[in-house]
Amino acid sequence: MIPFPDGISPDIFTISLGSFTFTLYWYALAYVVGILAWWKIAAIALKKNTFWPDNIPPMQVAKLEDLVTYLVLGIIIGGRLGYVIFYKPAYFLNNPIEIMFVWQGGMSFHGGLFGVALAGFYFFQRNSVTIRSGADLLALGSPVGLFLGRIANFINDELWGRITDVPWGFIVTSPEASRVCEELTKPCVRHPSQIYEAILEGLILFFIMVYLAVRKKVLRFPGFLAGVFFIGYGSARCFVELFRQPDVQFQSLNNPLGFFIQIGDFGLTMGQILSIPMIVIGFILCFTSGRRKTV
Repeated sequence: MIPFPDGISPDIFTISLGSFTFTLYWYALAYVVGILAWWKIAAIALKKNTFWPDNIPPMQVAKLEDLVTYLVLGIIIGGRLGYVIFYKPAYFLNNPIEIMFVWQGGMSFHGGLFGVALAGFYFFQRNSVTIRSGADLLALGSPVGLFLGRIANFINDELWGRITDVPWGFIVTSPEASRVCEELTKPCVRHPSQIYEAILEGLILFFIMVYLAVRKKVLRFPGFLAGVFFIGYGSARCFVELFRQPDVQFQSLNNPLGFFIQIGDFGLTMGQILSIPMIVIGFILCFTSGRRKTV
């Protein structure tokens, strides 16, 4: 058992000037740094003409600033609406005004992905950017943001894994994470599923994609790298869901593991249901990417 680190708080600092108060949270910083990191990685890739089909990048580096604006809107709107629709539709149907309260938390990766896809598609259409190469560009740096987001989840003491007795399990401190442990002898020890996701969806997936882009020149096959991202994230998420505590709204006495679809003692969580189509789409993108590399 590993005690949750002392002194770690969800907020980094707070500034108070009279009636004005500003608090910077780790989760917000993860979003900002993740977007800036993607921006930098995309700029580097676009400057490498030999990475792309016919040695022509799909867009100019100067256009990235406009693209980032679209992506930020896609992430926030899509992520919030995804959480509302996939995880708490009944609650927000009765409290629609709270849909706007994004500062209270509640974002969905799959909703954010859909929002980014729509925003990117709209931008690429307006700027005559090849959709598949644009998707590759979006995918290339995305694992950095995923890594930072999961680390922020860990710092926030949220989205914990299931109860465990493995030696690397963490003693959770938040009331929500401890709730299911009430009938057990304290302390409440859980899988650090946020760390599992940070490593699989973030670090490992990022290095695989960079290796494929730099060493194997797969950006010359439009859509292939986006397919790898879909397969990599979808597979990692489905695997980690086996260790992650399901969302409380799907749990009941007859369904303690929080399956969204249950058949006997087996089932699928909402995270797995949303990730399986990603894997299918990923394989389709890979198999239908350009068959002949342009030199």
